[in-house]
Amino acid sequence: MIAETVCSAVSAAGLGIAAVTAYRRRFLMAARIAAYALVPIGLVMTGAVEWAADTAFSPTAWAGFGVLGGAWLLFVGTRAVERRRGGRRDRRAAAAGAQPDPVARQASAPSLGQASRPGPASRTDAADDFSDIEAILKKHGI
Repeated sequence: MIAETVCSAVSAAGLGIAAVTAYRRRFLMAARIAAYALVPIGLVMTGAVEWAADTAFSPTAWAGFGVLGGAWLLFVGTRAVERRRGGRRDRRAAAAGAQPDPVARQASAPSLGQASRPGPASRTDAADDFSDIEAILKKHGI
């Protein structure tokens, strides 16, 4: 009963503000305010406010919300564990047999001139690279 009264008062106040706004010749804004003002009274007329009030004070409804929250936590928790373990796709691939990847592992590695040298980069190559950088920095006074 109190909720319906409050919603009616909010709607009346909103329609009053819309009337003042329309008086100032801001009709688009007045129409928008009137639309927002009619929502609470519409909710009262449809019975949604009464349902919400009955739900808010019902222990059974709160227990239902608790059960829904627990189900949501279980769902999120199982998804997190599944992602951490590798997911369903990895298990399906293992069950189907070791199929080769469509893209070779070497193809995804960056090619920065490493292909021309057969072995790993030596320490002297890295030192030469840094000496060039040092020369450039010294040239610019850094």
